[in-house]
Amino acid sequence: MALITSLIKRFLIWRVRKIDDKKFMMFLSVIIGVIVGFSAVIIKNSVHFIQKMLTSDFGQQYHNYMYFAYPAIGILLVFIFTKYMIKKPVGHGIPTTLYAISKNNGKIKPHNMFSSIITSALTVGFGGSVGLEGPTVATGAAWGSNIGRFFHLSYRQVLLLLACAGAGAMSAIFKAPIAAIVFILEVIMLDLTISSLLPLLFASVTAAITSYLFLGMNVLYPIEITERFNINFIPYYILLGILTGLVSAYFTKMYKFIQEWFDKQSNSLYKWILGASILGLLIFFFPSLYGEGYDAINGCLHGTSDHLFNNSIFYDLQNNMFWVFVIFLLVIIFKAIATSVTFGAGGVGGIFAPTLFIGANTGLLFARVFSYFGLKELPFSNFALVGMVGLIAGVLHAPLTAIFLIAEITGGYSLIIPLMIGASISFATARLFDKYSVYTYQLARRGELFTHDKDKVVLSILKVTKLIETDFLTICPEATLGDLVKVIAKSKRNIFPVIDDENMLLGIVFINDIREIMFNREMYDSVHVNELMYMPTPIVSPEESMEDVAKKFKMSSNYNLPVLDNGKYIGFVSRANVFSAYRNLLKKFSED
Repeated sequence: MALITSLIKRFLIWRVRKIDDKKFMMFLSVIIGVIVGFSAVIIKNSVHFIQKMLTSDFGQQYHNYMYFAYPAIGILLVFIFTKYMIKKPVGHGIPTTLYAISKNNGKIKPHNMFSSIITSALTVGFGGSVGLEGPTVATGAAWGSNIGRFFHLSYRQVLLLLACAGAGAMSAIFKAPIAAIVFILEVIMLDLTISSLLPLLFASVTAAITSYLFLGMNVLYPIEITERFNINFIPYYILLGILTGLVSAYFTKMYKFIQEWFDKQSNSLYKWILGASILGLLIFFFPSLYGEGYDAINGCLHGTSDHLFNNSIFYDLQNNMFWVFVIFLLVIIFKAIATSVTFGAGGVGGIFAPTLFIGANTGLLFARVFSYFGLKELPFSNFALVGMVGLIAGVLHAPLTAIFLIAEITGGYSLIIPLMIGASISFATARLFDKYSVYTYQLARRGELFTHDKDKVVLSILKVTKLIETDFLTICPEATLGDLVKVIAKSKRNIFPVIDDENMLLGIVFINDIREIMFNREMYDSVHVNELMYMPTPIVSPEESMEDVAKKFKMSSNYNLPVLDNGKYIGFVSRANVFSAYRNLLKKFSED
């Protein structure tokens, strides 16, 4: 073991001496791209293998009952794996990555390098109504984080590796290298320099090539655009954009409501039983909710509604247009619930696939209603595409990612104008109801959201505990003025905390307040510290965010603020020290 440690140290020293940081980051970005590409291949093939093994020999008489049971089994296996094998929570893909960037200096636990693959494959393979992109991003980010820590890279370099991993994951899982880079800039929201784009490009391209080698060169959703952009359809694209924005708001509200309800439940077994039962019941009646739903999406893109009735107890109703529309609507409504309870019950997955599913069904339903009632003959495939872009833009608050992703995964660049209309209108509509996306609302609620605002980024990284100054001499309240003068003579500070025997802060004495009496010896024994002290405001707690501390400095005009932990004195934070730390970190963060 000592030999291995010695070799690693020698290699790290050699690397620093022989390879400059920019070249090394490009090399690592390629390595990350390959690793993430393989992760995507493993996740995809694992899910395909599990689903084929479970559903290929369904007997007609009991297949719906198996749909009810399988998701519960899959989520139970996830529960057993996380509780008894890795003994740590896996987390939900992209929110986990955002939290690592925002509050954990880019650190992600090593088990996430493999645990997200296993848990998501079990969840989706057994029918959990979620996607695979989130766990793939989490897996790649974990590799990026731990590789960065292994090579003792700087905070900014670790963030860049996380960005490369995220771009590679999206590129590999969707075969969409351009959308992957847009996703990093828009959703992960890293404030990257121009030179940082080169490693992103390397990672994205490498991951896409790896995916092509093992999953084929075809786009994810092959579709032939038979009807090009028609300017006469613009009003209908606008209407669909508004509709998808409203559906996005419904999805987000439902997701938040169900997640918050499950978070309040402390019994994991109860959450599994309830969540798995609801999910199983929904899939029993609507089998199209099983798993990612990519076959259903492909059906929508080809203008068919067969996916609504395949293996369904409603099969005999497929020629009745009234019931077709009703089941379309129910599937859209219940998909949001199925996705949310999959997470609530303990499943692991992503949000992209459910939004694509709901968007495709919403767009197709919109076009079919207009066509059926003779209002306007609309191209089904085109409106299904615009529905997909609208849901991604509205739910994820990522209109640019939506446009490029849908164009890349379908080869639908000829419809770029309708895609832009749908994305922008849906995003604007959804923002009226929710300021934050499903990825960011929990972080935003706790004030932990990483943003493009570099000031907030730097302040979020600074910790109060790292900036506490403890060289202030203390004094007890019963001490006399003469005792205080002796303490002043030994101190380099002009503030003197007054504490009791239990280290509780009772007040402070500011030297400027006693200048007129501190040299009057006649008062040394008659005046006591408790007559001179006052309780300072505001105060700071060790766990407080630096952004709040900066606001307190601004509001109070104080140069030093006391830090108390449940009333007990710890030290002070100074305006000068905070500003100096801020400037140093900002310089480090901005280095190219």
